Amino acid sequence: MTESMPTEPPHRAEDVTQHVGYLLKRAQSALRGAMDKVLREHGLTVPQYATLELLALRPGMSNADLARATFVTRQSGNVVLRGLQDAGLIARPDTADHGRARPARLTEEGHTRLAAVQSAVYAVEQRMVDAIPQDRMAALLADLDHIAAALEE
Repeated sequence: MTESMPTEPPHRAEDVTQHVGYLLKRAQSALRGAMDKVLREHGLTVPQYATLELLALRPGMSNADLARATFVTRQSGNVVLRGLQDAGLIARPDTADHGRARPARLTEEGHTRLAAVQSAVYAVEQRMVDAIPQDRMAALLADLDHIAAALEE
């Protein structure tokens, strides 16, 4: 049996609450809470809103593609799509033309609901952006992208 040796933290910090991972999770949790609050007023969840945004940008995305892009499992993605379809916000064919993919698109009501909620969600993002000096924004975005890429390897 090997003894576990204490390891050094990846950077100097007084405690775990100053570690990069902890601070990223704290920021993500605060963002999720703020988004949940504004989306609840519009009868949407974060995954539903993200799905509407993506379908507005790329109509015809499959369940699998949407699930990946909204950070949920395929099963959860299917539940999200069914909920949006039942609410009349998206449309999907009853059967797949080929394979199992049933490409989704926003309905007129989906476009209307998305437009109604975007300003509230964008206001949440504006609060985040306002907390960062403008001259550091590009570096922050690049750093976040590098972090994600390093962990996805």
